[in-house]
Amino acid sequence: MEKMPYQPSLDTAVLPAAIDRPEPSAPDWRRDLPALRGAMVTLREMRIADAPALFAALTTEQVSRFISPPPSSVEGFERFIAWSQRQRAAGQYVCFAVVPHGSDVAIGLYQIRSLEPAFGTSEWGFALAEEFWGSGVFMDGAKLAATFAFEVLGVRRLEARAAVRNGRGIGALRKLGAVQEGLLRRSLLRHGEWLDQSLWTLLADEWHGGRDLWIAASVVH
Repeated sequence: MEKMPYQPSLDTAVLPAAIDRPEPSAPDWRRDLPALRGAMVTLREMRIADAPALFAALTTEQVSRFISPPPSSVEGFERFIAWSQRQRAAGQYVCFAVVPHGSDVAIGLYQIRSLEPAFGTSEWGFALAEEFWGSGVFMDGAKLAATFAFEVLGVRRLEARAAVRNGRGIGALRKLGAVQEGLLRRSLLRHGEWLDQSLWTLLADEWHGGRDLWIAASVVH
């Protein structure tokens, strides 16, 4: 998801934002996003207190090079986090903070948004602090996030868009087993230049990458 669904210019909520509570019959994740524990990281809901760490991790030149501009300040990340909680409660979007074992500092995020009612077709994206690239952290978290999408949210088709120049991101999608379906010409604006993106998909009935990890992982509310 190299174009973030959050648009600061359209967010007029006043902080601290009141979170609309879903109806009692809503799925548990709408009321309280679970924490997912893998071999190297825990994925949990973002907290307002994560804003400084996420700002530091995701606004460097290398990390933000091929994604739409992240919030430009700590306050901007606070607003994004509050927005994400409202969207989760509305059943439209989930966003996990990535926290390495032995720490409580967020180093990145995985986000999933519904492209149709009930998450049948959804889009996901991820961003991780540069110092954790190549460490295995990405794959550990990605398997947890994708399996949550398929087995909890009920996603049947999970899409990702990656800039053609983003060789690292495309390599990660290939490693997960994603299939390239097409080319989206001049679909991402970065630094005044329109970039081509490729469309990659994972399908529920083909997903095996995280099943064993999911069974072994502890899910803590």
